[in-house]
Amino acid sequence: MTGPVPLPHTMQAIGITAAGGPEVLRVVERPCPVPGPGEVLIRVSASGVNRPDVLQRKGFYAPPPGASDLPGLEVAGVVVAGDEPALAAQGLALGGRVCALVAGGGYAQAVVAPVRQCLPVPAGFTDLEAASLPETFFTVWSNVFDRGQLAAGQWLLVQGGTSGIGVTAIQMAKAFGAKVIATAGSDDKAARCLALGADHAINYRSTDFVAATREITGGRGVDVVLDMVAGDYVARELDCLADDGRLVIIAVQGGTRAQIDAGAVLRRRLTITGSTLRPRPEPFKAAIAAALRERVWPLLASGRIRPVIHQVFAAGDAAAAHALMETNAHVGKLVLNWEAMAA
Repeated sequence: MTGPVPLPHTMQAIGITAAGGPEVLRVVERPCPVPGPGEVLIRVSASGVNRPDVLQRKGFYAPPPGASDLPGLEVAGVVVAGDEPALAAQGLALGGRVCALVAGGGYAQAVVAPVRQCLPVPAGFTDLEAASLPETFFTVWSNVFDRGQLAAGQWLLVQGGTSGIGVTAIQMAKAFGAKVIATAGSDDKAARCLALGADHAINYRSTDFVAATREITGGRGVDVVLDMVAGDYVARELDCLADDGRLVIIAVQGGTRAQIDAGAVLRRRLTITGSTLRPRPEPFKAAIAAALRERVWPLLASGRIRPVIHQVFAAGDAAAAHALMETNAHVGKLVLNWEAMAA
């Protein structure tokens, strides 16, 4: 497809009508956003659903200043307007299919995105598959490879291996030559981690993941832990680390408070770090996008890394998608399909 695609002046979106449960998500009508310099307007085909969307719905994760109040951090669709020179500089064009990381507004028929946070839809991918990529791939690259400095031959422990982040971290780490241990909440989910390429999987409900990690690594420990729990997991994860190991915290589902042995951190030269991606400035995210396009997008196009989508929902059923996410019963990503919504 080439050339601009017209959009109406208004669009349908999923709004948060009040802080609360999934039922507060409602279809609303909004004006179509207008792109500024360095931005594009994307006609959205599909939107990824992520844990931060749930937190925002509950009133715990406000959008950064200037971002849309609509939830949604990743989309895929067609570029229909925007900064054409900026597009050309990225090897993109009007009418092209892209997926993009946004700071908000992704649950809508149209969204504005910085050009440098847009990536071409990988060869052979549907928009539904492409929409499942940006949030987790940007997050894993930034935290596992940039902050965690995971290298080929090293060990990675992924907490929650069947989450959207988990399935991405397992595949990316293996693709770059690392060895992976994943934790999961059931034997079935542990088996899914192994099927995705993890070298070992631990059912944390029936097995002490610290003892198992030490045994798997011959007492050495892992080089990097990717943690989405925090709380009382932090002290246990430090016990999983090898000397000079790095603990990277990207969520606090288990709470924000932790008690640790600071002496062990000193003696063993451990690093505790973490980050949140959403409020980071555009140049920071653009650098991640460039690295992904160069080093990871070819792996997606070749099938070495593949999207893992648990279920696709009609966009109007966003509440059902959120309800499923809160059960933790899914493996991989949940995606909203906008194609069935009225134009």
